[in-house]
Amino acid sequence: MASGQELEAGVRSHGGPAAEPPWPGSWQPLGARFRTDARGRQGTNFALWAAGAEAVDLCLFDEDGGETRHRLTEQDFQTWHGFLPGVLPGTRYGFRVHGRWDPWTGARWNPAKLLLDPYARAVDGCYTAHDAVCAAVRNWPEAGVADTVRDNRDSARYVPRSVVVHDDDDWYDDQRPKTPWAETVLYELHVRGFTMRHPGVPPELRGTYAGLAHPAAVEHLTGLGVTAVELLPVHQYASEDHLQSRGLANYWGYNTVGYFAPHAGYSASGSRGGQVGEFKRMVRALHAAGIEVVLDVVYNHTAEAGELGPSLSLRGIDNAGYYRLPLNRPRGYADYTGCGNTLDTRRPQVVRLITDSLRYWVTEMGVDGFRFDLAAALARGSDAVDMDHPFLAAVSQDPVLSRVKLIAEPWDVGAGGYRVGGFPPLWAEWNDKYRDTVRDFWRGARPDVRELGYRLSGSSDLYQRGGRRPYASVNFVTAHDGFTLRDLVSYDRKHNEANGEANRDGTDDNRSWNHGAEGETADPAVNALRLRQLRNLMATLLLSTGVPMITAGDEFGRTQGGNNNAYCQDNEVSWLDWSLLADRRWAGLRDLTALLVRLRRAHPVLRQRAFFSGRAATPGGQPDLAWFTPRGKEMTEADWFAPTACLGMLLSGSAMSERDQYGRPLRDDSFLLLLNAGPGPVAFTLPGEPWAAPDAAYRTILDTAAEETGNGSHAHRPQDAVTLLGRSLRLLRTPAPE
Repeated sequence: MASGQELEAGVRSHGGPAAEPPWPGSWQPLGARFRTDARGRQGTNFALWAAGAEAVDLCLFDEDGGETRHRLTEQDFQTWHGFLPGVLPGTRYGFRVHGRWDPWTGARWNPAKLLLDPYARAVDGCYTAHDAVCAAVRNWPEAGVADTVRDNRDSARYVPRSVVVHDDDDWYDDQRPKTPWAETVLYELHVRGFTMRHPGVPPELRGTYAGLAHPAAVEHLTGLGVTAVELLPVHQYASEDHLQSRGLANYWGYNTVGYFAPHAGYSASGSRGGQVGEFKRMVRALHAAGIEVVLDVVYNHTAEAGELGPSLSLRGIDNAGYYRLPLNRPRGYADYTGCGNTLDTRRPQVVRLITDSLRYWVTEMGVDGFRFDLAAALARGSDAVDMDHPFLAAVSQDPVLSRVKLIAEPWDVGAGGYRVGGFPPLWAEWNDKYRDTVRDFWRGARPDVRELGYRLSGSSDLYQRGGRRPYASVNFVTAHDGFTLRDLVSYDRKHNEANGEANRDGTDDNRSWNHGAEGETADPAVNALRLRQLRNLMATLLLSTGVPMITAGDEFGRTQGGNNNAYCQDNEVSWLDWSLLADRRWAGLRDLTALLVRLRRAHPVLRQRAFFSGRAATPGGQPDLAWFTPRGKEMTEADWFAPTACLGMLLSGSAMSERDQYGRPLRDDSFLLLLNAGPGPVAFTLPGEPWAAPDAAYRTILDTAAEETGNGSHAHRPQDAVTLLGRSLRLLRTPAPE
């Protein structure tokens, strides 16, 4: 069958007002930039990189949806450009790109498809799943060739429009918190889900950037004491066809169509550019509260999916220039993401797109850092992951990007893609080894105690090489992907039936334990043990060396009913239920979380910048870190190889290697963390000299087996034995010996 066979002859213009042809304009910057030209006339310069294209039409849309097309006749450095007088902010536009149709070589140009500007600052409208949006004929009757037959139906009625935005630099009163890495406490949240049910946020602002900026929302964050919010994707995204066919929507947002545009669905200010200013005001409000803004970004793939996915932007602009195509089958896509396509960061133009986007969000939108989804896919060379990759090099030398927080999700779905501990300096990483080890310990799986020791003390086995610091480890027990903390102690199995995929989606490796009943129960003994385990997990997270990340709602018992893959649940399954705070149990968990964050902030020994040496700083002094058996004896080599459910960790405040701003050694109290994951009580002998003087006092700061948090009033002497109840954690503080 001929590759260019047409279903409809030609592409029809929709009319629209007459307008003069574009002036030559400039090939940079890319995108649509409103400005006043040398003659004093206002208008917008449009520039689109489309290396292999034969022609580019700029399409402007009036208020009634009428379309006027302008051929961009100027081309410099593979960029098509033109300046149109009178085109003002708020104007909706798109591109139609002409070129060869030859899928066998990766060429998929099709001017019947209206395309988003990759550099659009705002997007209006949504993608509606329809076969006409695909560049090829999805339902072609001949098997195996559908992606080679061009579909000439116009896609305009089913796709969103780019929007011209005025660059309004109003950051004069914004003060970035600039929180040091070692002092950072991350809080992962979803803009919509965090505010949709918040009683203090006005109904018209719920689910929006303005809602997150509202004092009632900010008050919860400041009350916890977190220093940064990590927002699930806020780039403009689209819902997949298979979700739309089931009446669902992509909720998490890992399906990007616009790397410069704030997602319009989270705006209370309209989608014709109002979302840009609203996002900036949200960032300013959070900064004023001392909270940084970190974005979860998805540069590894786009919403265009595989060969028969929608043609929304990059595929129709220059398919082979943006995506990784297999050398032996350029009709298809190299898929290291599990989403059908992978951006080709080996190409300068793709690196430019990503770094331009990142700089824009820092310099013009005010954000403070990024968490890169499936970051290993961004560092792939011809096939393997390469930590000297041009993308990583570009970021590390960039004068803007090298100064913000950079967090990698250090894996992808391809061979050799798991690279935890492998990213270069400047990068922190989501540490899933921490997650798995802590989960296993508290559910009684008794992991290798050496593994637990590494995770609690900053994961030096992963991050000490190459000049990295303990804060390279972003420690987490839960994240958006997987069980909530409450579900982790309430379910043995996932319950994802509502997703419509026969419960096949989502991981089966949950490392969870329901403590005797699957799901919610009225059994008081089960509920008491679950609550204790929640306190154990939260305390372990916030007392570990590294950067802790709390998942929104875990601090007050949020549940998703056992759904561990709620990516398509834009409803009460995913939205935070703030009414839980009326329950004394969950309010108490929130208060414990806030106490632990305050402890981290007040005591540098709990958030050290350097790895522990395990050696004394002075002759006869105590080491900076020591490990103990319940007998009060320092752990031996044999103890590290023996399975155990109970151990102690002493952090010395007098042996820290850090210095203050004046060069003086930092000094702090010492803390003894006792953990008992076994089912029964353990008598734990408190360490004596040299770790504590005979007349020193250990005071309990918290005990997860107690109803209320300890206030330190009861003192224990060295060599005293304290009782740790089964599955409990205790933190004691003592002045370090001089």
